[in-house]
Amino acid sequence: MSAQNTQLLKLEKQRVRASFDAAAEHYDDVAVLQREVGNRILERLDLVKLQPATILDIGAGTGVGTQALQARYKKSRVIAFDLAPKMLQQARQRGGWLERTKNQWLNKRGFVCGDAENLPFANHSVDLIYSNATLQWCADLDQTFAEFNRVLRPGGLLMFSTFGPDTLKELRYSWRAADTSISNATDQTAHVHDFIDMHDIGDALLRSGLADPVMDVENFTLTYSDAYQLMRELKTLGANNVANQRRHTLTGKARIKNMIDAYETLRINGSLPATYEIVYGHAWAPALSKTTSTKGTKTEISIPVSQLQTGIQR
Repeated sequence: MSAQNTQLLKLEKQRVRASFDAAAEHYDDVAVLQREVGNRILERLDLVKLQPATILDIGAGTGVGTQALQARYKKSRVIAFDLAPKMLQQARQRGGWLERTKNQWLNKRGFVCGDAENLPFANHSVDLIYSNATLQWCADLDQTFAEFNRVLRPGGLLMFSTFGPDTLKELRYSWRAADTSISNATDQTAHVHDFIDMHDIGDALLRSGLADPVMDVENFTLTYSDAYQLMRELKTLGANNVANQRRHTLTGKARIKNMIDAYETLRINGSLPATYEIVYGHAWAPALSKTTSTKGTKTEISIPVSQLQTGIQR
């Protein structure tokens, strides 16, 4: 990688960190889908006979998954790992005073700030890596999985979710329509973050040396009153576009209006849909231990935002 590309990558990581630092205080207010997906990953662990001594929650955010993992594996040490220090500040405050004091006294929970592509942990020091909705922010997936493989003990398990390429396809379509509607518009601006296909993720797992990868997909459809509600929620989540091809100047009012108009053509039963393609995967550090493999499946789930907010405990 050239010095210029290395510097650019560093700057993009700084932008990701800044976005999630800014989002930390109110992230839990809107991270309904992330909590639901995290719960589904935890349910998959019911199928695995694993008693991990050390668990690494990569992309821990405000610590929802970290707390759930600690409750599930009471004898384990769980390390919350995140790029954004202010997210980890929120994670430290999760739980009651007694729970926090007990975990601190028994050294059951740790908090480490860093980059998933360069983990600050020793070789073969972790039994389980849990990562929910984080890999889409990693610039080099091969490097990231190689790091996961390095820190996992033989027979250790990686269990993760990330977003697939159909995520926010309606918003992507609307921005594309807005760009092409502007007279003499020839730019290839990326308004929406690009996401990696399930099969490419599986190939990257194999290249890293991880064994027996299993991948599957669910499509969630969340509904919004208007496009502004969706964009406000994405901003609150810290899910800003950090693509190299993003627009580096202010987006004009005409372009925004055209995007809104294009999105309105997708309205169904009074609401605007937003698709989230969730890619689930797991793989093992090379060893004899295996879980029961299943063929990749794809499920369509339609969930109004209001239903999620009332049906899932924050």
